[in-house]
Amino acid sequence: MAIKVEKFGETSDGMQADLYTLTNENGVSASFTNLGGTWVSMVVPDKKGEMGDVILGYDTMEKYLVNVPHFGAIIGRYANRIGGAAYTLNGKDYSLYANNGPNNLHSGPDFYHIRFWEVELGESDEGSRISFSLYSPDMDQGFPGNAQITVSYTLTKDNSVKIEYHMISDADTVANLTNHCYFNLAGHGSGPILDQEVWIDADTFTPTDGTSIPYGTILPVKGTPMDFTVMKAVGRDIGMDYDQLIMGKGYDHNWILNHKPGEVSLCAKAFDPVSGRIMEVYTDLPGIQFYTGNFLEGDVPGKGGADYNYRCGFCFETQYYPDAVNKPQFPSVILRAGEAFWSTTIYKFMRE
Repeated sequence: MAIKVEKFGETSDGMQADLYTLTNENGVSASFTNLGGTWVSMVVPDKKGEMGDVILGYDTMEKYLVNVPHFGAIIGRYANRIGGAAYTLNGKDYSLYANNGPNNLHSGPDFYHIRFWEVELGESDEGSRISFSLYSPDMDQGFPGNAQITVSYTLTKDNSVKIEYHMISDADTVANLTNHCYFNLAGHGSGPILDQEVWIDADTFTPTDGTSIPYGTILPVKGTPMDFTVMKAVGRDIGMDYDQLIMGKGYDHNWILNHKPGEVSLCAKAFDPVSGRIMEVYTDLPGIQFYTGNFLEGDVPGKGGADYNYRCGFCFETQYYPDAVNKPQFPSVILRAGEAFWSTTIYKFMRE
């Protein structure tokens, strides 16, 4: 195992972004930056043994300071959407910034991915590890409580990236942390992901309105294009005349995972028939947002000048459900004062 550190850029006010590259004994590597604690690259072999970077991102710090698609970003305090950009906690009403139509998306606009995080490097029996820590003061982004957040990435010996989330606050607040990595198992600049295959261990999902806010109901996937209980190509059903796909411009929904929440379990899988690359996703969280890059426009060149256009990457964002803070029937996102939020998600890379 090894960790390489190099300068990634410097802001006009003298803040330095560094790039940290973790490499395991198999030659697999993963890179991260202290700007946002962002996941920058993931280099893994294909079925011929040729190495390739399978996540979308940028070559420069300057582009990550904008990063409209949230490539590789840590998202918090509340990932996904909060309806009406408002919520009530302990009888008190809180207002958020409406940055996604009438709703709040990913707690913006003061996103965690445009902030500099503290860094700690280390080695463990599992592999090389990098931990990013951020202090989020009371009413930061519109959420109560002084919160301390730590997100750790470990590159393991079996070619997995293990992400561990931790948060503690001195007042009741909400906690819903995720990573917004975009994957393309054929290679980050290889074009649309419609021929890549996906399986999701979910018999139900949360349907949404035209602004992507869940109604609060739960629907079975059986008999709908939302059914990924048997692995299928992403593009097979994505163009069907189905209201959820029409409103979302493709897949951009929360699936309710079948496993027992709190137990780290296999919840999703992706396969690229051309490269032979496989990715498995494990989590202890109750939901996963499967998003097919429906709003990528290729307006900012990616790594190596790659064009990241429409549906050129997909996300598996492990999470609590969207707008759960306003839906008491959904699993609770409330984090009580002094209690710790812990969660683990693992992305494991293999080849056929």
